[in-house]
Amino acid sequence: MTEPIRVMVADDHCVVRKGLIAMINEEPGMSVVAEAETGRQTVDRFREHQPDVLLLDLRMPELDGVEVVTAIREQFLMARIIILTTFDGDEDIYRALRAGAKGYILKDATFDEIVGGVRAVHAGKTCVPAAVAAKLAERTSSPELTAREMEVLGLIVAGMSNKDLAATLFVSEETVKSHVKNILAKLRVDDRTQAVTAALKRGLARLK
Repeated sequence: MTEPIRVMVADDHCVVRKGLIAMINEEPGMSVVAEAETGRQTVDRFREHQPDVLLLDLRMPELDGVEVVTAIREQFLMARIIILTTFDGDEDIYRALRAGAKGYILKDATFDEIVGGVRAVHAGKTCVPAAVAAKLAERTSSPELTAREMEVLGLIVAGMSNKDLAATLFVSEETVKSHVKNILAKLRVDDRTQAVTAALKRGLARLK
């Protein structure tokens, strides 16, 4: 008999984590060897147990999912990591896969789809369902915000006015208005409210 696929589950929601562990342990040919509830704990326990596949939530305390993927792959280049999340923003997907995740599955997937993803990634394939791939295609075809525009967008999401932005960034209000105009154009929206909505939906910014 072949050795079971050694799976690690990292999710800060205990009920979700324990539910996944119970179901995976019932799945033929799979065994959960470790679990974690924070980002730092995930990195430490991955190093300790070196599972075949890591199922990782995107929003984790201490280190988020992308930071966890980056930290693990700095030490284990061949690490096989699947993001399992409720967040389907195109920027979230793009950042996770760019960091080195081999799969991106939404939590509304069936259990069969999740274990199918685990088997595929364990076999050296990627697991990006069609709906996720469509979002990724949308992201890669969209104009990219500059680092400064991302900073301005984050402050807009935080509720700052143009005057507040100018004071915070030590620039003129005219410069701020120019940045905001570019952001609206790149996000294909008409005003700041729509920009905030788009930023949160796509994963470009988060509410503090």
